[in-house]
Amino acid sequence: MSEQRQEHDIEFGGPATYRIVVQGVVNQDWADRLAGLKISTTSRGDHPAHSTLEGPIRDQAELSGVLETLYGLHLPILKVEKID
Repeated sequence: MSEQRQEHDIEFGGPATYRIVVQGVVNQDWADRLAGLKISTTSRGDHPAHSTLEGPIRDQAELSGVLETLYGLHLPILKVEKID
């Protein structure tokens, strides 16, 4: 197998910008507990509201903490996307 880095390889060691989408409403008061991510919520008619959290995350430990917090709030995580 080649030692060259593949285009689809993920770098886990450093900072990156992420977008996380959950079903439900995340109050802006939680931003400090969620790595300072920008929180926006959208509602679409009869469908449940979705909240999108976006911003820089320092490392995988911080990402794990954000995801654990959302899990603890019983919010279904719909998408986690690295957007760098």
